[in-house]
Amino acid sequence: MAGFTGWLRFGKLCTRSPGVLGARAVLSRGWQGERLQRVRLLSSWDEEHSTPVEGLSYIQGPTRCRLVNKTVGQCLEATAQRVPDREALVVPQENIRLTFSQLKEEVDKAAAGFLRIGLRKGDRLGMWGPNSYAWVLIQLATAKMAYQAAELEYALMKVGCKALAFPKQFKSQQYYNILKQICQELETAQPGALKSQRLPDLTTVISLDVPLPGTLLLEDVMAAGSTEQHLAHLRHAEKFLSCHDPINILFTSGTTGNPKGAILSHYNVINNANLVGERMRLHLKPPEQLRAVLPSPLYHCLGSVGGTLVNLMHGATLILSSPSFDGKKALEAISKERGSYLYGTPTMYVDILNQPEFSSYDISSMCGGVIGGSSAPPELIRAMINKLNMKELVVAYGTTENSPVTFMCSAEDSVEQKAETVGRIMPHTEAQIVNMQTGDLVELNSPGELCIRGYCIMLGYWADPQKTAEAIGQDKWYRTGDIAMMDEWGFCKIVGRSKDMIIRGGENIYPAELEDFFHTHPKVQEVQVVGVKDARMGEEICACIRLKQGEQTTAEEIKAFCKGKISHFKIPRYIVFVPNYPLTISGKIQKFKLREQMEQHLNL
Repeated sequence: MAGFTGWLRFGKLCTRSPGVLGARAVLSRGWQGERLQRVRLLSSWDEEHSTPVEGLSYIQGPTRCRLVNKTVGQCLEATAQRVPDREALVVPQENIRLTFSQLKEEVDKAAAGFLRIGLRKGDRLGMWGPNSYAWVLIQLATAKMAYQAAELEYALMKVGCKALAFPKQFKSQQYYNILKQICQELETAQPGALKSQRLPDLTTVISLDVPLPGTLLLEDVMAAGSTEQHLAHLRHAEKFLSCHDPINILFTSGTTGNPKGAILSHYNVINNANLVGERMRLHLKPPEQLRAVLPSPLYHCLGSVGGTLVNLMHGATLILSSPSFDGKKALEAISKERGSYLYGTPTMYVDILNQPEFSSYDISSMCGGVIGGSSAPPELIRAMINKLNMKELVVAYGTTENSPVTFMCSAEDSVEQKAETVGRIMPHTEAQIVNMQTGDLVELNSPGELCIRGYCIMLGYWADPQKTAEAIGQDKWYRTGDIAMMDEWGFCKIVGRSKDMIIRGGENIYPAELEDFFHTHPKVQEVQVVGVKDARMGEEICACIRLKQGEQTTAEEIKAFCKGKISHFKIPRYIVFVPNYPLTISGKIQKFKLREQMEQHLNL
């Protein structure tokens, strides 16, 4: 299962400095005027890169550019006014093709419709399902009234979702039936007036595609908001929104592995999206090179901010290549839609490059893209540049709590820099690497914990002040939990992480969540979940299970138990039955030793 967020609006941008006149001179006249008229931020690329201070691992990003003080909805409106007839969203599998003007009109109808059915500023709306037109629509429409959309799993109870939207099903995932398992009142409820004993905050369930008992149909919600009266109500309500209002809740993991809801504002995500696009040089590209193919999920920051909002801010076309990741569909989208940029994790790029008919696709339109989520080997970076024609490839690093990108390469960086580091600090962001025991700054090229400070830091964890205080100190530094090193040029290298979180193909897997699930199996006494190395996925999940005395089962039976109950990518590849676990003197399980034992046992 997957879920996500909702948001949107815009803010003030300063004009560019005279220093880019040389770059302007090489632009074609057909779109030079549009570019000169556009109000936007000064590019971080035009500024000199920052360098560390006095041989210590501290750096501050450039601050010459202004930050944006607008909401996401204002951003959509500004882009729709600037390039109304440019394609904003293409969804091939749904035959959807909308210009920015059309997208804004549809978003306004949806936002007004949500008002009509009783959703108000601050309400939480959960989005559950694969990549689709409806997902983008709701992501942007919920921003119109500052609804805070959130992931379904765990979030319905954690943040008290008032509304939930999903399709009837995708492949074998029966969304409606799954919800009925925890909300038996749904089938007989009056649409929009659900009263559930287990989910007391949930009152409204929205079906994205077909009528279902107890639900409102998205099409009907939009129709209800399409009258001039309700659109006027929306315009009035928007006057009371601030760019500092919280706009989405994304779930992440702390050191315990338990998911926590990171609250982000318009200000957080809009500025991050704008600065990412600037470092990618999107502001210097002609329209035909502003076509981004997104195979990454929209419930991930790479998709929601890097995909939806970066392209919205810079007037680029977003192309959703498939509902869930499909390497072949990504290549088809590049070829048929003349895609110029691609967003993905290393695992996705490996699959795309290894498609059997790779050479038959026309990728001549490609020029760059983003890789993030986990480290990429040099040979993959070279293949992306040479075989996928991604000459302006950039590597990005960040965390959900940081909106998300804090370090990023530039197009002109070397292959080695892109393969071995995550680039340089982003504008308006500070970074320091400290000794985890003393908190002192470490010298350059020395490992320590990476800490971040700046506009990008989340507002906090939803309903969890203790965890918020643990993550963000009184001095406003956010502790990433990642071990990093910084060189004299300001390039940052991630060398490890202090968390037990597993990163499988760019997806974060929380061991504690899976361990809690496996404890519901009647034959399981105890379970520990660790990540073991894998050449393709980076890491694979290994469940180390102790059975109850006298019980017997098989790995196949355990995996069958998982199907339909947890997301497919969370089902462990390896199931190993063990008699005990390595322990410390105090009796705590040593997961790093368990991981080593499993890799040796599995001959990895």
